[in-house]
Amino acid sequence: MTMEVLGMSLLLVLLFVGFGLIIGILFGFFGMGGSFLVTPALLVLGYPAKVAVGSGLAFVFGTAVIGALRHRDLGQVDYKLAALIITGMTVGIEIGKRAVLLLERAGLSDIVISVAYVGLLVVVGLQTLRDSMQSESDEGDTLDLSNALERVRIPPMLTFTGGTTVSLWVTLGIGLGIGILSGFLGVGGGFLLMPTMLYGFGVPAEVAIGTSVLQITIPGSFGAFVYAQEGAVNVPVVASLLLGSALGARIGAAATELIDGDDIKGYFAAMLLAGSVAVASKKLSAMTGIAALKTVSMVLIFGAAILVSGAIIYSSVRVLRGQSVSGRPSTN
Repeated sequence: MTMEVLGMSLLLVLLFVGFGLIIGILFGFFGMGGSFLVTPALLVLGYPAKVAVGSGLAFVFGTAVIGALRHRDLGQVDYKLAALIITGMTVGIEIGKRAVLLLERAGLSDIVISVAYVGLLVVVGLQTLRDSMQSESDEGDTLDLSNALERVRIPPMLTFTGGTTVSLWVTLGIGLGIGILSGFLGVGGGFLLMPTMLYGFGVPAEVAIGTSVLQITIPGSFGAFVYAQEGAVNVPVVASLLLGSALGARIGAAATELIDGDDIKGYFAAMLLAGSVAVASKKLSAMTGIAALKTVSMVLIFGAAILVSGAIIYSSVRVLRGQSVSGRPSTN
């Protein structure tokens, strides 16, 4: 191996370690394993769709374990809701994986996964942004979905943190649907789990984050296992990412104690919308041959992650400084 090749390999490792640190912060703060950024980033860097999906799920598992321990310490987990969603997701991931392999054999996996990413990120991002910008007097509008779920009275009925009562079977069905999308898109389900728990089950933002983190551990490990069996996990890439995320996840989890819930939603929406534009730009670059669009995609993915994680740290530091000046904890 020449010095030039060695230098490039080392630079790539450092890049993934730094990206893992940033994603760890975002993961601990948003309750997402980070694969909603890792998978499109690997696609942008030229990794095959199957490897990008499998490596994203492997990273989800490792990061989720780190963050789940921290959120447990903060008391931000609804264990009953987590157990039911995990059950449904585990079955769904296998279905999603089989769909990816079918599409790959047909030569359609890259385009279909990319289009699905863009659509879901835009829809969820815009809804979350809309909610974060609503005034307190309009807050009731955001609970329409939870009210609809409560009207499905198929026993047994279960009550979750926040007071929403939902049927056991509806909860399992939602978990199954998220699991199918997780296995298909290579995500731990976090960018779907958090809004589902906020708007579907009516749980507080910080509990939605902590519960999402815990739920990701088991489906993430199962998803990584089934993709590893297909040789679709890049171990050096995953290891480099986890090295950075070990610290970042703890920083992000601590920040949820300091930052207001509406601000969390706003940051979350910004990340999803930036991710949707990045994936769309990358796919357009491949279709049109315009190299500048691929550059735009990479800048959006890495730039948005850096900016939002930096904003989280900055906001947390400001709150801590305010607490030290006033001599008492702030209330969100």
